[in-house]
Amino acid sequence: MLRIGVQTKNVVDDIHPREGFELLKQTGFSCADFSLNGYLLNSDLYQMKRNAFFDRSIQELEAFFTPHKQGAQNAGIRIGQMHMPYPAFVPKADKELNDYLWNVVAQKSMRICAFFECPNIVIHGFKLAYYLGSEEAEWKRTEAFVESLAPFAKEAGITVCIENLYNGLGRYVTEGPCCDARKAAERIDRINDKYHARVLGFCFDTGHANLTGIDFEDFITGLGDRLRTLHIHDNDGVGDLHQIPFTFTKTRENRAATDWDGFIRGLRKIRYTGILNFETAPVLNSFPNALKADALVMISRIGRYFAQQINNI
Repeated sequence: MLRIGVQTKNVVDDIHPREGFELLKQTGFSCADFSLNGYLLNSDLYQMKRNAFFDRSIQELEAFFTPHKQGAQNAGIRIGQMHMPYPAFVPKADKELNDYLWNVVAQKSMRICAFFECPNIVIHGFKLAYYLGSEEAEWKRTEAFVESLAPFAKEAGITVCIENLYNGLGRYVTEGPCCDARKAAERIDRINDKYHARVLGFCFDTGHANLTGIDFEDFITGLGDRLRTLHIHDNDGVGDLHQIPFTFTKTRENRAATDWDGFIRGLRKIRYTGILNFETAPVLNSFPNALKADALVMISRIGRYFAQQINNI
């Protein structure tokens, strides 16, 4: 049976991390997606602000996260993936901030990932096509960033995962970086061949795919075994809402707004063996705190349903 995971955000806190991991275990999860991006927020970075969290030494960061690591281990939760703070490059920011994101935040994130013995870390490709004039030029900048992480990734046995993103242009949503599965597959293979290791993989984000009209089954089968991780969540096709799957329908009495059948078929075709990971942290702000456990149970139950369908049980 495929394993089920969910974000630590809004469940695991820094004061009593063990309690949060125990709640995940009690509500049906065996894995967690550690929300490292919660320590340096994208909303701040886009306003050219940063905090001092990653100014700490590696030793200080490891000491800070030791209770989290022990809490997960004691609860029987595996940290199967984490999300690096993003963006790693802010187009309108000065060189000092972007150098800090590239040379300090990203590099220390990799070390934290290794500390947690986490096999996968998700990054956002650079959103630079508008500024550089083409998707190819945009990818070259992302590739350079990946290559800066690749030597340590190989040494530590970590796979850096790019994900399909979207761009917001006024009221409109368009495809962002990594929305072409065939291009992504070629690029992943080329970099992995260069390093003779699986240093690069893919994280398929169902919510972003729904926003940009991606064919789930075709995209997943195009990636094949390069698909290492998942961000499973739902939306109405208009906003990146990160809600529980099956929440939205196209009409009052019609089918789901997100192609969950295609999602299941795609994962079944490639014989996916990774974690069915939910990126649904905002849901836990929607429900009263007294219902948090119930919401988590529902999410994990949907995960088991997906696992059963993928495995034809």
